[in-house]
Amino acid sequence: MDSFIGSSAALGAVVGVILALTGAGGAILAVPLLLFGLHLNIAEAAPVALLAVSLSAAVGAAMGLRAGIVRYRAAVLMAVAGTVVSPVGLWLAHRLPNGPLTLLFALVLAFVALRMFVQTPSKPNPSLYAQPLPPCQLSNATGRFVWTASCSRALALSGVGAGFLSGLLGVGGGFVIIPTLRKATNASMHAIVATSLTVMALVSASGVVSTAIAGRMNWSVGLPFATGALLGMLGGRRAASKLSRRRLEQGFALVAALIALGMVVRVAMGT
Repeated sequence: MDSFIGSSAALGAVVGVILALTGAGGAILAVPLLLFGLHLNIAEAAPVALLAVSLSAAVGAAMGLRAGIVRYRAAVLMAVAGTVVSPVGLWLAHRLPNGPLTLLFALVLAFVALRMFVQTPSKPNPSLYAQPLPPCQLSNATGRFVWTASCSRALALSGVGAGFLSGLLGVGGGFVIIPTLRKATNASMHAIVATSLTVMALVSASGVVSTAIAGRMNWSVGLPFATGALLGMLGGRRAASKLSRRRLEQGFALVAALIALGMVVRVAMGT
């Protein structure tokens, strides 16, 4: 039993470090680690991953709020939209066979890996490229978003996508939220990551509560895994500033692609 708890905590620490080093999208590796490391199925691993993601993201969100870089109105809008849809994903996760659900997760993971590997490190300079302004513009006077119908719609749809995938696959949804905020806003990357972590913390927490009420949370795995993730997140943040973010993202993309391939092979072999 002690070795099982230790293994769960160690895997959680890996997730926390990856989350700290690569940003919100790194949480997507929580479920595959539980699949391969503790031999859980997707429906069992997803709630455990959500618990770890919610606690780890809450730490990052608190740091962002303290620094004053969280766009909290945008975060609340996305979180509310995601919270409404998350139970639908949870309901569906417990009714789909494990094989198709694993393949779906592998497909999502491969997509995230590809996009992270090829994405540009920063937004293009508007003076060099003729591009339309994003729908969510920060006001020079207040530093807050100027709310329009198109801005609200873009952020709400992002929250819906993140919430559904959070419930269905146990992912935080950062790989949906961050690209949306980069495309739909002119906020800095630091503000985007902090805002994404806030949304992830809120949406994941709603999924954890729903799962706990339904009696589907494996606390013997979830608590040590979440504790490890929290400690890994705190430790990883110290190292993050000393390493190349772009190289870390590319390395994460390669690892994620290999894990996605491993998940497909696992389903094909019927294990």
